[in-house]
Amino acid sequence: MSDSTPASSSPPPPGAAPDAAPPSAPPEHDAEAHGHGSTAALALAALGIVYGDIGTSPLYALKECFHGAHAVAATEANILGVLSLVFWSLCIVVAVKYLTFIMKADNHGEGGIFALLALVPNDQRVKARLRGFVVVLAVFSAALLYGDGIITPAISVLSAVEGLGVATDAMDKFVVPITCGILLGLFFVQKKGTAGIGRVFGPVMIVWFSCLAVLGVVQLVQNPHVLTALNPLFAVEFFQANQMKGFIVLGSVVLCITGGEALYADMGHFGRRPIQLSWFAIVMPALLLNYFGQGALLLTNHGPEILENPFYGMVPRSLIYPMVGLATAATVIASQALISGAFSLTRQAIQLGFLPRMHIIHTSGETEGQIYIPLVNWVMAAACLALVVAFRSSSNLAAAYGLAVTIDMCITSTVFFFVARFAWGWAPWKAAGLVGLFLVFDLLYFGANALKFFDGGWLPVVIGFWLLTTMLTWRDGRRILAESFNKRTLPFDLFIEDVKATQPHRVRGTAVFMFSSPTGTSPVLLHHLKHNQVLHEQVVMLSIQSERRPYVHPSDQLSLESLGEGFYRVTAHYGYMESPNVPNIMARATLLGLKTTPETTSFFLGRETLLTTGPAKMMRLRKILFSLISRNAQSATAFFGLPPGRVVELGMQIDL
Repeated sequence: MSDSTPASSSPPPPGAAPDAAPPSAPPEHDAEAHGHGSTAALALAALGIVYGDIGTSPLYALKECFHGAHAVAATEANILGVLSLVFWSLCIVVAVKYLTFIMKADNHGEGGIFALLALVPNDQRVKARLRGFVVVLAVFSAALLYGDGIITPAISVLSAVEGLGVATDAMDKFVVPITCGILLGLFFVQKKGTAGIGRVFGPVMIVWFSCLAVLGVVQLVQNPHVLTALNPLFAVEFFQANQMKGFIVLGSVVLCITGGEALYADMGHFGRRPIQLSWFAIVMPALLLNYFGQGALLLTNHGPEILENPFYGMVPRSLIYPMVGLATAATVIASQALISGAFSLTRQAIQLGFLPRMHIIHTSGETEGQIYIPLVNWVMAAACLALVVAFRSSSNLAAAYGLAVTIDMCITSTVFFFVARFAWGWAPWKAAGLVGLFLVFDLLYFGANALKFFDGGWLPVVIGFWLLTTMLTWRDGRRILAESFNKRTLPFDLFIEDVKATQPHRVRGTAVFMFSSPTGTSPVLLHHLKHNQVLHEQVVMLSIQSERRPYVHPSDQLSLESLGEGFYRVTAHYGYMESPNVPNIMARATLLGLKTTPETTSFFLGRETLLTTGPAKMMRLRKILFSLISRNAQSATAFFGLPPGRVVELGMQIDL
């Protein structure tokens, strides 16, 4: 599953070639399979990484329902109706959909949209055209996650710092500059890695969720009547009374479940059981107590200052500044989790052939997942700062937030149907019935947020479509290049017969030709022999294959085949969560019998010059975009860790 070009070995998208069949039933994994320590310890660690986003939603979710252009009046019936919607949204979408069913789609312990996509069978069980549609949906979902990753830090930190304005009006003018400073500092420290700050994520979030619960309980004791909102009839009556206005408010209610995708995406870090334990033991009770506490406060006092910020309205005036500090810490943790998630998502997309090579820095020698991608980091930083300066308040940003989240929810449900129906063999009525229930909620949330498209909802969608176009253009362009190179290659048996017949001059040392196909002859090798009329005494064709699973066991990663006449073929298999390193591969190949030393080894790569006037079936603008991306992609030398002084690049002109 690679791009089939001699210059690199970044693989094509899932579905390019058959692979091992997905599991026939959702597998079970325990906590210890995902990390070190007990379930309780992993559950504590999951509080910051997994629940940072959804855990900071009380700062702005309920506020948006009763304050602003799309709000409803804070009457008793409306307050109880909104709280009922919040309660049942958290139960159905988070507890039932994600924690009970979606997380069963376990791809060797990993979650996330690409892991879910890889579980969709790549054989006759799903028609090729239908699977292609599912691939596009999944890629669009991944593209939208970048939009979420840009908006979440901006709205979260901004909503926390806005507490300063509650303390004193004099601080209002400093909210935006302080927010920008915090975000800039957050993105600046990414290059140092998150291992150190990660150790305090869990304890800080324990304090945060404890404060959420205590603030809510204080208000509930004063007005326990608000607990009647647990009755779903209040939600029904809310829609009957408010009709279209109530439907629009549903777009603000969805803010209480943003971060649901993180539960699934971060499953590989902690395991299903620790994430479920955190939710039911700490997160869900704390969130519900706080939301109902805000509702209890609004029932007794819905003056303008309370409506503008009911969360900080629960906080005693003497504790406003400490709470602003704690809320800021919690939102920074939530933002950190999304930024790290964007790095991980980018590496997966590169390995699966949807994005070009980028400079990836491993910030930890012990943890494979600790990576830093400078380009992604600073693009996100610039976008976050621009959003804060342009929108200036969390209320303005809230309109831009929900649409991308709800589209992701719809896509996840759809792809899950294909996994349940075709990979696990569920009966059509069972798969369609369950997913249909999910989609009822997902589509209602989507419809409500679609009404806010022109109020800011367009922003993440535009980002998503731009990235979707980029990803599909890169995938299709690499496929066209692969076809072009396949036409230039020779069956290896014909090549070796020609070598035996012509006996070209052989020189000392080892030549490694990176060639993504595990069969045939490298076009760069043919090009080299044609023009230089010489071969090394030992020639290795190295193929790096990306598999449809996150990790490949070390014992299954490498194979060595002797082809005769001093020719060898080394094939390396890596999961989409792993980063291949060619010097390490060559060192391991010596353990399989390949006799070579780094000092006498040269690496031959192809560098394509792309022309856009060829007959390939791709729009001219997409050809130009592909050529531009290709020219600016990180070099194969840096991406695969090759020693620059031992790399030889041969130019090849390709007319797309």
